[in-house]
Formats: sequence, structure tokens, C-alpha cells
Amino acid sequence: MPEAPTAPQRRFLPIEGMSCAACAGRVRRALLAVPGVTGAEVNPASGQAEVTGSADTAALASAVARAGYAVPEVAFDLSVGGMTCASCTGRVERALARVPGVLEVRVNLATERAHVRAVAGTEEAALGAAVARAGYRLLGAEASEAADPGAARERRDLILAAILTAPFLVGMAGMPLGLDWMPGGWWQLALATPVVFGLGARFWRAGFAALRAGSGNMDQLVAIGTGAAWGLSLYLLLAHGAHGHHLYFEAAAVVVFFILLGKWLEARAKRATGAAIRALLGLAPRTARRLADGAETEVPVAALAPGDAVVVRPGERIPADGVVAEGRAGVDESALTGESRPVEKEPGSAVATGTVALDGRLVVTVTAVGGETVLARVAALVAAAQASRAPVQKLVDRVSAVFVPLVLALAAVTLAAWLAAGAEAETAIVTAVSVLVIACPCALGLATPAAIMAGTGAAARAGILIRDAEAIERAGAITLVAFDKTGTLTEGRPRLAALHPADGVTEAEALRLAAALQAGSEHPLARAVLAAHGPAAPAAAFRALPGRGVEGLAEGRRIALGSPRLLAERGAEPGALAAAAAVEAGQGRSLAWLIEGTRVLALLAFEDAAKPGAAAAVAGLRAMGLRAAMLSGDIPEAAEAAARALGLDEVAAGVLPEGKAERVAAWQAEGHRVAMVGDGVNDAPALAQADLGIAMGTGTDVAIAAAGITLLRGDPALVPAAIEVARRTRAKIRHNLVWAFAYNVVGLPLAALGLLSPVVAGAAMAASSVSVLTSALMLARWRPREGGR
Repeated sequence: MPEAPTAPQRRFLPIEGMSCAACAGRVRRALLAVPGVTGAEVNPASGQAEVTGSADTAALASAVARAGYAVPEVAFDLSVGGMTCASCTGRVERALARVPGVLEVRVNLATERAHVRAVAGTEEAALGAAVARAGYRLLGAEASEAADPGAARERRDLILAAILTAPFLVGMAGMPLGLDWMPGGWWQLALATPVVFGLGARFWRAGFAALRAGSGNMDQLVAIGTGAAWGLSLYLLLAHGAHGHHLYFEAAAVVVFFILLGKWLEARAKRATGAAIRALLGLAPRTARRLADGAETEVPVAALAPGDAVVVRPGERIPADGVVAEGRAGVDESALTGESRPVEKEPGSAVATGTVALDGRLVVTVTAVGGETVLARVAALVAAAQASRAPVQKLVDRVSAVFVPLVLALAAVTLAAWLAAGAEAETAIVTAVSVLVIACPCALGLATPAAIMAGTGAAARAGILIRDAEAIERAGAITLVAFDKTGTLTEGRPRLAALHPADGVTEAEALRLAAALQAGSEHPLARAVLAAHGPAAPAAAFRALPGRGVEGLAEGRRIALGSPRLLAERGAEPGALAAAAAVEAGQGRSLAWLIEGTRVLALLAFEDAAKPGAAAAVAGLRAMGLRAAMLSGDIPEAAEAAARALGLDEVAAGVLPEGKAERVAAWQAEGHRVAMVGDGVNDAPALAQADLGIAMGTGTDVAIAAAGITLLRGDPALVPAAIEVARRTRAKIRHNLVWAFAYNVVGLPLAALGLLSPVVAGAAMAASSVSVLTSALMLARWRPREGGR
């Protein structure tokens, strides 16, 4: 949510990248073009722009970016106390957005946190002051990191409320039986008063704070409703005596009790939906055994630095990201990647923080610590996803902004209508109180974030990182999933399956020349050639031919090795090797031609085994009603053979990296919503073009930050699982919102017609929030199905 437009004001923006007067001129012209800007002065020496006008800061920053410069930013993650409903989140957002320099605000009721993006130089004190003016408070870091700083007080208040309202509940239980078990009038006053004004004081305080800020919230509805019931009962008690008239103290007290009970259950459910982040962060051990000069010393993990050597004994968690220097062991990575089987680690293998060495001693060279570890990055991404806002939330925000004033107006209309219809003042007031009590918008505020927290947390436990709520929305609408072939559906470790030399060329000569061209290359096919030949002296004048192959001088001869496309470009004819090429391609093998000038020296055929879960993953997608396709640079015969083996619906073969994006665009033009699955680097154009990018990797690739969804292990079975959990989360958001809206649509008219007592209304109001959170917790139990089905 960007900063709200304000009256004309003067503000200063820091700007990066300006080096001369011409730069300043470009920035000034860009700023003056922003609607609402009345003046702009730019100083390249100080790196600042002074802007006058009513345009918001986000618009100014965008203008600077379009001019080719940048406004440096800072981010705040604030814990906000006192929020109780969707109206509260909207008011906190508006208050923070009005702070000069704020670019974006996202407030999450379920986590009670505010994520603020602002211009560098913005101070947290200014944000805290804005929150305080809105009637809330910023909690300190120690409070925000505590598991539940208010749990003891919540439990104490609930127990006291239960004790004080127990006589009322007993009395209400006797009413259907015709038994008068209700305490006397003065006892009712004595029991209800501390509940309404003592244990319920939080509602009065928060309600008055919102009133001072010029807005409404749930606390006002509760305070007015219970206060009206208590006041009416006091009037009747004084006017008619302890036994002269029915009193409504029980309604005021029991409503507060039910709301406190609902809040307590709600807090427990919130903690459960946010358990994924706490579980991730809890994986990191607090101490490590640092190895120096042959001696082991136990040190805090915070004292480790890249380059340190640490010892990990069997059964211990690895304290930092690193590379195994000594030892071998099976490592349990299930808590981080969802992989249930131990992964064998040996010298040179990468290991991650929080994983467990099972059956061997390892010496690990530290490569990353603290916030740079995979574990910390994953936790940060899960936290960001849980704080993100689904597109449908915009509708909720608009409704919440006007909800409380509308309910207050409806209560006033209800009161007036009942009085006009000739009802007693007592009946009219009780009916209006029911309207106020039942109209809590808590469920609206919790519906979306609770589902997102539960869904992204469950996905993270399975090794699926969902970037934000928009990725959930997009994943739920996917109709076609396109896979890159190498390293995605296949192992990405091809071997040289066959070598067919041309007449006059020996197999050893062909392999030697091919190895010289591939020496030093990290390409999978290059490694396959070198594995078959062994180390070789690199060719001179080496040149890569993107999407085609390589060429260079080997043994004084200009040799090229590449795809059938390269063969055609060089005007070379396969000759007698054409039949062998057809046979190899029919078996799904990739082909490479060794060429000297226009003469074919040899045909090399490579075989890359499909990943164990590839066929099951494709079957899982098709069972979900999705089409599965493959993009490959192979010749059509080889690609189609692989596609048949895996059960794919269609294949695009002979596609260069830049052509993959075009193929994705063509599917989109046919009406498909496309998810592209690749490694996040070579497939970057296609991942960007797709409606949803899914990156396969180990979690250390930059693709984690770039893709909509990242799979922490290279198992294709996670692709249908990722789409399934996104679909379930999307459906849960809608289910929760439908329930929250339906509750008010049905409950408000019933209360206005006098068909709901304040006690029943209070119980229903508390139940609505708890039901929404309970529904979200059902999603938190999601686990991927075996084999991706």
C-alpha cells in the first residue's frame, strides 16, 4: 500500500547514480512530470532532490527509476500490538503510509506484523509514532521474537472470566427447563461489572483509541454492545428492583467471556499456522566444534566465519553451510528439503545448516553463516510469502474500511425501527446490541493470511518454496506445465552411449579430438566425453557456438563438435552415418557430430537417464487435468522418444534457449496458463515469459529469489505437489472468505429481526474467527502424495 496523497509539502529524496549536472536535469524533468509535483530542485553534489507537491513518494521513486537512477531503500519488519480485526490492519496501513518516505506497507493480522518499504533515512521512531497515533503500539524486538509474550495474561483473563460468568451460564442452562437458577439482580451486577469493565477494558481502550483516530474497529462494537446491555440492566435494576424485571447482565458478561475465549483459541491457532518458520529457524544449532591446529573448541555458531573448519559428529546438526573436507556420512535433509532418504555426503559435497549427519564424522569448511545460509534464506522467503497479500484481499480491505461505520449505522436503524414499530425500549436496545455484537469483522481479516501462512508453511516442510500470494493465485490457474528436459526430467548427467566413426577415422582418434574440444568445459555433454576419454589437452582458439556446439584447433586441425543444426550450417553430410543417427535418435539419445570443414568425422550419441520420479510426476499432472509438455534442444526423434517414455502430451524439439520463451508465448496465445519448470539460469527467458516459473535446484541457486516457486530438491514429483498445495491454498482462501462474508450476511439480518440474543451473537462471533483459523490449520497438515499423485 503506497503512501496516501497528502496536501502540498516539501520533502527530500536521496538519489543514487547522479554524477553530473546533466543527470540532475534528467531527474528534475522526470520529477516534474509526476502529477501533483509543483517544484523540484536536484543537487548532484549532495545526491538529493527537494520536491514540493502532493505526489506520493512511491510515484516519485518510480519517476526516478524511469530516468535511470534509483532512490535507495530501507525495509522494516515491525511487530504491532493491539490489532484485533481487518479494520485495524487497514488503519495501521493508512497511518504508516502517511509517514513521509514510505513506499509500501503490508500489515498482516494473522502474524500481527507490518512490513514497510521506505526511502533510506526513514526512521523507525517516525513509524512508531504514526502507529501510536492510530491507537496501536510497536512491540520491541524481544517481544516480537518471544513465542507468545501475552499468553499468560490471556490465560489468566480467560480463567477469571470463566469463574465470574459460570453462575450466568448455569442460570442460562436452567432456562429451557423452566428452572430459575440465575443469581439475584445485585449479584448479577457484582459478577458482570468486573467482566465488562475490568477483563473487557481492552475493548474500551482500543475502541476509544480508534475513535480518537477517526475510525472504527471491532472493539468499538463490543464495547458499545456490552456497555449498552450492562447500562440497560442497571437501569432496570434500579427502576424495578432485584426481582422486578428480566435483566441482561448475563448477556454483557457472557459476550465478553466468549470473545476472550475466541481470542485465546485464535492466538493458539495463529501460533500453529506460523509454526513452519519457527521450526525452520529451530533447526540451527547454537554451538559448533571449531577445528583449529588439530584441536576442537566448542564456540557459539555466531562466532563462525567463512573458511573455518567445523567438526560434525554422528547425530549432530550441521552448524553452518559448507563443503565437506573430510569424512563420509549420510545426511538427513528432510527438515529443509522434504527428502525422506539420507543423502550421501563425501569430500567436495555441499552441506546445509540444520541438516543432520547420521552415521559418520564430517569435517566441514564453512562457506556461509547467519543470514547468508540456505536455512536463513528459506526462512526469510517463507516469512515474506506468509506476509504477502493475495489479490482477493483488496476486496476485503475495501469492505473492512467501511464495515464498522455501516454496522453502527445498522444498529441505529434497528433501534429506531423497533421503537417506531411500538416495541419497548428494552427490546429495541437488546436487538441493537445483538447487531453490534455479531458483526465482528475478525474472520474477514484472518481468512486470507491464515490460509497463506498454513499453505506456505506446509509447502516449505515438503521442500517447496512459494514466493508470495500472487504465485499461489497463478499456480492455481495453471493449465499446462512445460518442462525443460536436461536436469529437470532427466538426471542431467549424460554418458557417452555410442561413438560411430566415419570411414577412415578410428574410434580412438574421434574420441581424442572430441575430448580436446571439451577439455575444461562444465557442460554435461563435455563431462560425458571426458569421462569416456579421460583428461585431455585443451584445443586452441576455442570458441563456443551458442545453441549449436563448440569449435577449436585440435592437433593442428580445425574441428567442430555440435548439434545437427551445426551439421546443416556447415554444409556437411552424414553419409553412411545417417542410418546410425536414425537408430540412436529412435532410442531417445542426443546426437552430436564431429566435423572437420564439411567432412563428418564421427557421430556421438549421449544417453541421459530420466529421473526416477519423472514419469510419475507427469502422470500426476495429467491426473489433475493438466497438460504436460517438454522443451528440448534435441532433434525431434530423440525428444519425441523421451516424451513417449514419460507420457508427455506434447514436445517442442530443436528449440534454442531464446526459442523456449517463444514456444511458451505460443502456448499462452492458444489460451493456456503456462508453468515453466527449469533450472532458473539457462531457462531464464522462458521462466520469465511463463505465467509461473518453477525453479528446480538445491536451494543455493539465485533462482530461489527469482522464481515464483522454487523446489529445494530436484525431484519432478514436487511439481504436481507444488501445484496441488497452491490450488488447496487458493481454495482455502476463497472458502474462508465465503464463510466470513456469509456469516455476516446471514447473522446481521437475524440479529436485526430480533432472532438472535446478544449471548448467541457473541458466541457466534467468536466461533466465526476460530472456525476460519481451524479451517486453515487443516491445510497445514497437507503432505505431498507419494510419486506426485
